[in-house]
Amino acid sequence: MKKINLFIVFAFCLLFVSCGNRQTVNWHEKAEKADAALLSVLENYDYVGGIVAVVRGNRVVYTSQFGVRNLETQEIISDTDLFRIASITKTFTAAAIMQLYEQGKLCLDDDVSIAFGAPIRNPRFPDDVITYRMLLSHTSSMSDAQGWFNFDILNPELNPNHADVFWDFAPGEEYRYCNLGFNLLGALVESHTGVRFDNFVRDNLLRPLGMMESGFNNDSINSDKFVSLYMRRDDAWVEANAYASPAARMENYILGRTAMVFSPTGGMKTSASELTTWMLTHMNFGTFKGVRILSEESARLMQTLVEPRSGTGIYGLGFMQRADFVEDTTLIGHTGNAYGLLSAMFFCQNRDFGIVLLTNGSRPIEGGQNRILEDIVSAMYQIFN
Repeated sequence: MKKINLFIVFAFCLLFVSCGNRQTVNWHEKAEKADAALLSVLENYDYVGGIVAVVRGNRVVYTSQFGVRNLETQEIISDTDLFRIASITKTFTAAAIMQLYEQGKLCLDDDVSIAFGAPIRNPRFPDDVITYRMLLSHTSSMSDAQGWFNFDILNPELNPNHADVFWDFAPGEEYRYCNLGFNLLGALVESHTGVRFDNFVRDNLLRPLGMMESGFNNDSINSDKFVSLYMRRDDAWVEANAYASPAARMENYILGRTAMVFSPTGGMKTSASELTTWMLTHMNFGTFKGVRILSEESARLMQTLVEPRSGTGIYGLGFMQRADFVEDTTLIGHTGNAYGLLSAMFFCQNRDFGIVLLTNGSRPIEGGQNRILEDIVSAMYQIFN
């Protein structure tokens, strides 16, 4: 078992503070319990590294890192180091669409074909439109069967297997997770604004919130802070190419067609510290430290389940609800899984507990399903909630 390095960050000076419920909380004692619980969980895993941050009462009350950011250098991870966070990215892309919705540039039930400038139809249901709400909630009937980084697959004249891009149910009928749909949403942001996707998110979401080091374009971010991501192959850790420059793929960039080079479905790079800012913004329904990026109505709508016609959904507009992390508790947020990274950003419906968790390589020691996210989230919830 590799040695674990831990540090604790308190957002206040006193170790004993009074909460809204008038009970005195010994945060130092809770932090010690959290350290022990984290060590206990990690005994079940072979891992490279990671970082966890816990929010209570609208502030960070605990932060701890484990392992290293790079196996070669053996540097430890800090809360300002940058991870490619994978599918948590979808919450940013969804927020960009919701800003355009608030500005009256689109309606959530509009046919996305109009702004895209070409028909997007499930060929089995050619009369059924695919809407922004469907893309945001993964109920569009689009699939990832042919990948999600080439919009030509949506054109039946260019793709002889066009039908395979869609499931055999009608749009709005069922929930099926789809990365292609969120890359398409990134392109639609460009169609509506005439602004490149990465720049729109930077100027309208990140910078207003003070998230100065986060972004989609690797070439405009401090690469010295990138945390290496590792996948397990043949009983060894192999570093993934998670931070490739998009420059070569941006030649002859076409707004509304090339946004996938930034991966609106999974390409955001951010730190535990700045991702916590993002989470707090949504815990407070679109506002953080006096800066509002979304109306309360839009923020609540993002966190509200969209019900497909066939049954119960688990996804709102860019946010999911999970009841399998903590028993008898529903958490709102998102997970990420790519390049060896596993990530989570979740908060309680009552807004009094939130957690950000980023890992750069892990696997169960005894094999089987990797549940490091669930195990750590559950352990922190039991201590801090």
